[in-house]
Amino acid sequence: MKRITILLLTGAACLGLGWAAYQVSAPALPPLSRYAPAGALLYLQAGDFSSLLSDWNGSPQKLEWLKSGNYEVLSRSRLFLRLQGASQQFAAAAGLPPDMSFVTQVAGTESALALYDIGKLQFLYLTHLPSAHSMQSALWETRSKFETRSAGGTTFYLRRDPESEREVEFAVSGDYLLLATREDLMAGALQLMAGGKDRTIESEQWWSQSVAATGSAGDLRMVLNLEKIVPSPYFRSYWVQQNITDMKQYAAAVSDLFRSSNEYREERVLLRKTPAPEPATEGLQAVADLLRLVPDNAGFYEVNADPSADSCFDLLTDKILAPHPGPAPAQQAAPQVQLTSGETGTSTDLETRIDQTPAQHAVAAKGASALKELLKKNQLRAALRAQVTERDQDGVFVRIHSAVALAGGSDWDDALVRGALADFVRPDLTASQLGVEWQPRDGYQELDGLRTMLAAIRGKYLIVCDDPALMKAMLVYMNHKPDSKPAAFVAGFDHQRERENLARLSSVVDRPNLNPTQAPDAEREPQFFSENIASLSSTLAGVISENIMVRDAGDKVLQTVVYKWSR
Repeated sequence: MKRITILLLTGAACLGLGWAAYQVSAPALPPLSRYAPAGALLYLQAGDFSSLLSDWNGSPQKLEWLKSGNYEVLSRSRLFLRLQGASQQFAAAAGLPPDMSFVTQVAGTESALALYDIGKLQFLYLTHLPSAHSMQSALWETRSKFETRSAGGTTFYLRRDPESEREVEFAVSGDYLLLATREDLMAGALQLMAGGKDRTIESEQWWSQSVAATGSAGDLRMVLNLEKIVPSPYFRSYWVQQNITDMKQYAAAVSDLFRSSNEYREERVLLRKTPAPEPATEGLQAVADLLRLVPDNAGFYEVNADPSADSCFDLLTDKILAPHPGPAPAQQAAPQVQLTSGETGTSTDLETRIDQTPAQHAVAAKGASALKELLKKNQLRAALRAQVTERDQDGVFVRIHSAVALAGGSDWDDALVRGALADFVRPDLTASQLGVEWQPRDGYQELDGLRTMLAAIRGKYLIVCDDPALMKAMLVYMNHKPDSKPAAFVAGFDHQRERENLARLSSVVDRPNLNPTQAPDAEREPQFFSENIASLSSTLAGVISENIMVRDAGDKVLQTVVYKWSR
């Protein structure tokens, strides 16, 4: 009996060692990009698409998103309706809807989607899925309704919708499932899988340069041919950031998402068409120097290298010296018509004067020019903006406190700085010197009037602030050594700290737009700040903070974005 046991254990050990040796010696599967024909505009790949999909379907964020005001607005948008129309056309061609059940059935482990036409949504999808699973899908069960074709020795299935002229193709090749909306894409992919020598996206410059400029692929990778995507009218219409002019300088980009239990990290690389001069080392180091001044309770901060004197002047003016609402953004869409019974205005308009022009901020040209001249003389290396919100004692109003720190190329002149700041704000405060005299405090200077403005100078560093607590918090870190890497731009947002205050502030901002005569359950457009944007914040309540760091290498821009999660 003992001998049999020893033999069994020996056999098990040999089997384990043999399997381990096979795993080591087994050739790695080729990347799916090797099977994607050339001509794609965008390539999206996942290391385990099925796992990503499962995480999304089981997440509380999905439930919050689907019932949010943000999703409600999206569901009525032109983009959503176009995608819905494309989905219906796909269903007509394939004979079954591309719903979540369909996507779950065709989601394998390593997967890739290559998009070839944005307007027509022509794509090729490949996924590593055991053939037994592929043949249990609803798509495979409907193959009798499809025509058959052959490419690379593999049969694929094709079906067209005569009304929309949409077509759908699918095939099972070994342990790969392929799905396409163009016959030549399916045929090309199957021929490549059979060893064909046709051109793939790997042979194209936008792909090879992008992949070569980054490291290993993340859990999710997206590679973009920006030289072809940016001129597209669909991109210009639906690109949320609306920074088309900035995007024109880039030829390609790649973005990798790395996930862990409490952090999502995105590594981006944007390749310039024409290399730009690299930022000066002094400016990059100055960003790291100013980062140490960011207080622990800062809700938002950003630091950028080598700012212009005009941008720093505008920053000081808008945040500290003369804060006021900026110009209204240009309307991108026609306003909606509100049909009423003929009444004009509401009770909230009774205090609005129509016999006087709105008050304008009177900024003396002398004070403004003196401050501008002072900023131009000291070659600015970096600029920091930090903000924090707080409720008042009654919990009704939300106050936003701001601080601006500037790193100069040389030491600041204390007397000239305080004189220029006082001259700037004097026209708004007094006709003489009342309220614009500087008084020494513990490590900084403060105006002696009703207007709260503080200034502190430490050699090359100038800090201007509107809150004593914020000023003290920044001065505490002045003697600390920088622990951040040099960068061209760094920013951060503390979502967990600021979420409730910003939701409260947005409700106050939107209150004048509410119609008091409208029934509570009447259908209406959600308020932009308090319901649309706030609902997005509620959906992502698990996000603690977001930080971004940008480094400029001349021929490429590298961005690292980190999302901290509470779980």
